[in-house]
Amino acid sequence: MSAPLSELTHREADWSGLRVVVTGLGVSGFAAADALLERGAVVTVVDATAPEEGGALAERSTILDILGARLLLGPGHEQRLPDPAEEIDLVVTSPGWSPTQPLLAAAADAGVEIWGEVELAWRMRPREGAAPWLVLTGTNGKTTTVQMLTEMLRAAGLRAVSAGNVGTPILEAVQDPEPYDVIAVELSSFQLHWSRTLAPRASAVLNLAPDHVDWHGSYEEYVAAKGKIYQGTEIACVYNVADPATERLVEQAEVREGCRAIGFTTGVPGLSMVGVVEDVLADRAFVPDRATSAAEFGTLDDLRGDAPEVPAHVLANALAAAALARAHGVPAAAVRDGLRAWRPEPHRIAEVPTGGEVRWIDDSKATNPHAAAASLQAYEHVVWVAGGLLKGADVDDLVATAAPRLRGVVLIGRDRARIAEAVARHAPDVPVIDIAETDTGAMDLVVRRAHDLARPGDVVLLAPAAASMDMFTSYAARGDAFVEAVQRHARQE
Repeated sequence: MSAPLSELTHREADWSGLRVVVTGLGVSGFAAADALLERGAVVTVVDATAPEEGGALAERSTILDILGARLLLGPGHEQRLPDPAEEIDLVVTSPGWSPTQPLLAAAADAGVEIWGEVELAWRMRPREGAAPWLVLTGTNGKTTTVQMLTEMLRAAGLRAVSAGNVGTPILEAVQDPEPYDVIAVELSSFQLHWSRTLAPRASAVLNLAPDHVDWHGSYEEYVAAKGKIYQGTEIACVYNVADPATERLVEQAEVREGCRAIGFTTGVPGLSMVGVVEDVLADRAFVPDRATSAAEFGTLDDLRGDAPEVPAHVLANALAAAALARAHGVPAAAVRDGLRAWRPEPHRIAEVPTGGEVRWIDDSKATNPHAAAASLQAYEHVVWVAGGLLKGADVDDLVATAAPRLRGVVLIGRDRARIAEAVARHAPDVPVIDIAETDTGAMDLVVRRAHDLARPGDVVLLAPAAASMDMFTSYAARGDAFVEAVQRHARQE
């Protein structure tokens, strides 16, 4: 028999004989099953998808079968606890599985403890010398911020990696044969929901807006999941001055003695904040005499790169990353060098070069209204390309705020009618083009119609405010289709 669950707090504990059900055979589920098998646990893996020959699922299932896992793959297995249910000690779930999923609901009803892969990873760290975690979450900007943070850490000479909801799976990061000095961890609300004992070095919530309400059951539950990131924090809980709800979460959190609340603001920073003074990025939180002095850790030019401007949400992300890095002791010069080294990933406020009088911006990553609002606020006159799967989100506030900027709107996807209705209510004079086509040529039609609406100097902005899976395999595929259509259009001009 293994040690009780309460004693499984590090990888050197006795995991042998622990009877675990791992739900989901994606990347995180495979890593969890592999780690548990390595430590002698008895593992059953459940997935509703049957493996196809030559696919990733088949490869993972073959490896786990060789290692001794019991595999229950295919439709129906996700509907109940595997037999014998009374012999299950623990369920480790992949983040995509919601608490209402029948197997998880049955486990909860039976009193079986449920961990996410982040909780498992935290408990799989070594007893001594474990790399500290700098963790962040938020409705939007997580990936940009964690990548900025990783660049800052590396600029300080630290062996660092981006992990969690992006980059390296967190279990792989904590078990790397060459230990990291520090791990920058992006966490989703799904991952945080199943966390129990996480106690990071520093933590941040970037912003809060309705998202994934269908998964959590309510916006309040979504916010509560985000707030779990602050629990047990050692050095600094970083909050967004412009989003008071994030500060309230800090106030409600039980943290380590001496942990500080640190704000980030795109305005002039107060005490215990990082912010902007004219064009200078300034730290009034981690300097010896913060009442009368500040440390410069860069300028807007360091962040701008080749872009004509720094969108407000990108600046906010940089400041949040800087606060986390400074909490870990990263020198101001390394924070600056990290900002200079950072480059945005595709489909995040990425300009498509055409040489024409109209600018084309791909922000396909704006998959909810909050992200789209931040994108729209960056430009004065916009032809907005939007639509897809709204996941129950409301778009009225988004459209009402953006209305003065809108030159026109081109709508795609399943929920486009809901956006059209909001435009009719809040911007009735703005022309709306409804694109019903869903085939591979739909984006060429989108680009042509958007160009017809645009005037010289305008921006055509793909910021859909919705998920992509009704028409595309991912937001990246949607962005690629947009970029390719814009390039074809430019060649024909």
